[in-house]
Amino acid sequence: MSWSEMQPLLSQGTIDTLYMVLWSSLVTVAGGLPLGVLLVLTDKGGLLQNRPVNKVIGVIVNIGRSMPFIILLIALIPFTTWVVGTFIGPTAMIVPLAVGAIPFFARLVETAIREVDHGLVEAVQSMGGSIPTIVRKVLLPQALPSLIAALTTTVITLVGYSAMAGAVGGEGLGSKAITYGFQRFETPFMLVTVGVLIAIVTVVQLIGDGAVRLLARRGRTS
Repeated sequence: MSWSEMQPLLSQGTIDTLYMVLWSSLVTVAGGLPLGVLLVLTDKGGLLQNRPVNKVIGVIVNIGRSMPFIILLIALIPFTTWVVGTFIGPTAMIVPLAVGAIPFFARLVETAIREVDHGLVEAVQSMGGSIPTIVRKVLLPQALPSLIAALTTTVITLVGYSAMAGAVGGEGLGSKAITYGFQRFETPFMLVTVGVLIAIVTVVQLIGDGAVRLLARRGRTS
């Protein structure tokens, strides 16, 4: 396969991959952030201590994290079809990608929130701060560098998931690698596809690391 034949396939595959990763990342943050905060608030000694609720959320998150993505993707085909109208294509893949990443991100959010100095929380409480105020003004801002690092890790995981989704009707670089690189024995195309995926992961990591360092410097100077 010549470069002129590879280029349109790689371009479309890259666009589809970025599309899936971007939208599934947004849905993951929307679902995983409040879930992670709830895991902290409802835990023993938390501001909304409720052990039964905490246990239920914890079990759901653990089940979601432990299930291999390829099995989850297949199991969610009826749900994906109900939500999107089909289980094939980049838009359809956003559903299983987000469902698979939300529990993963929620645990990382929980870890980040637990690192916040409890003395700050008590100080705001003593001034009459409500729980929503504490979450908005203390927990999330103080944990922001760790949350950005968690998001970076999650996005990179989603890049890997999106490549795997190519095996079950998804588009993107994974699908192109399977169809043209593996099934048609186009080894050079496979290697180039892997190189593009590595480049995407590297860029995401550099952006995430840069954001964390910037926030850390601002924290030291404030």
